[in-house]
Amino acid sequence: MNRYAGLVSRSTAYLLDALIVAVMAGVATVVFGLVASALLGSEGRELARIVLSTYVIFLPTIMASYCAAFWILAGRTPGQLVFGLRVVDRAGRRPRLFAGLVRALLLAYLPILALWLLFDRRHQGLHDKLAGTTVVRSSPREDEAPGTSPIAPSRGADHGSRGRVPTT
Repeated sequence: MNRYAGLVSRSTAYLLDALIVAVMAGVATVVFGLVASALLGSEGRELARIVLSTYVIFLPTIMASYCAAFWILAGRTPGQLVFGLRVVDRAGRRPRLFAGLVRALLLAYLPILALWLLFDRRHQGLHDKLAGTTVVRSSPREDEAPGTSPIAPSRGADHGSRGRVPTT
């Protein structure tokens, strides 16, 4: 069975995460606006209008921070958890700080890079290749046992796997 996650499950998980981020950031922005206008009056309303107008500009940064934090700390975002996906590095562990940040920033600001997964046998987007990560399906058994790797560590050249992960 191919353990590498494909476009549909990855995109759906990312859209769920984007919805979570947009709702949380939107609520925080509205609350800030209400508090600012209540405390500062007309100056607060002007500040709230500025914050609301810049909300959309900062969404990719908020999304990158959200994803990087979850990937580095848990190996998956809440959206990926729902779909049984996990981000792993070449050794099968959750991404380290640099890899998580690179992957998150590239995906948030240049999501078109993800389309490369349609042509890659491991379903890696260019953001995955640059960060040294891949997205795999995980089973509940793997979620319970920390340190188990859904993919085998790379030992030199990969000859003939055709996108399948060796089973142990």
